[in-house]
Amino acid sequence: MTILVGTADGLFAVDEDVQRAGLDGRDVTALSADGGWAVVDDHSILRSGDGGWDEVAALPGDRAGRCVLPTGDDALVGTSEAGLFRLADPVASFENVEGRDAWYTPWGGPPDTRSLSAGADGVLYANVHVGGIPRSEDGGASWAPTIDPDADVHQVLAHPTEAGHVLAATAYGLSVSHDAGRTWDTRADGLHGRYQRAVALAGEWVIVSASEGHVGRKSAIYRTPYAGGAFERVADVPEFTSNVDTFWLAAEGDRVAFAGPDGSLWGSDDAGATWRPRAGGLAAVRAIALV
Repeated sequence: MTILVGTADGLFAVDEDVQRAGLDGRDVTALSADGGWAVVDDHSILRSGDGGWDEVAALPGDRAGRCVLPTGDDALVGTSEAGLFRLADPVASFENVEGRDAWYTPWGGPPDTRSLSAGADGVLYANVHVGGIPRSEDGGASWAPTIDPDADVHQVLAHPTEAGHVLAATAYGLSVSHDAGRTWDTRADGLHGRYQRAVALAGEWVIVSASEGHVGRKSAIYRTPYAGGAFERVADVPEFTSNVDTFWLAAEGDRVAFAGPDGSLWGSDDAGATWRPRAGGLAAVRAIALV
């Protein structure tokens, strides 16, 4: 398993050792799940090619990129101030989502478009913090609200093969929808704390980070069967004093990895049943991807 790690000082590839992988000295603000797109230094949108990384666009003004989702030959970028761009072009329909005027943050600043995901049927999901999960069934031409904004969603993740199946890491547990976000159930059985920042799907298992609150007291990694059931805390992994954040957790098939707030990197080849340390001392991790 090769883990691509975006940090405040460029990219690193972690396999049996840790090697620099480009963009030295640059702040890799966000990575796509496949590791092929990045937002760098908050504003530059880059795509990976045979010769390295090519800048394809730059976000305008003061909008800072928070997440990036490939959509064929281009990408959607979620930004500060609850923005959504197709490369450098604003998605005007996103400015008119029902209920947008009520989006907020607990500290009084403008909300972010924190995460993006696309379903097996092409439905788009945009997680606004704090503003719920607007959904688009027409490629972004229009958007409709889904989950209650006060669920305090930190990441949305659509199932890669099951149309209409969506997961959301929230402040109150794992929210699950089987009808494209029209209705939601929240699961928290077995958790020591309901507050979740990150979610990944590893085969038939859902992996989450959970803690007692936004400052990350007793932060730990859990897994639960996708079909339903209680959460179980994973073995071999320490408890952390701050949160395992959004995009610090990634999975592909049965392979899973996460970055700890202490600069550690952990990997599992069996859907989170067992883990081993992969690296340590990584500074200012922003996002990881499995490549």
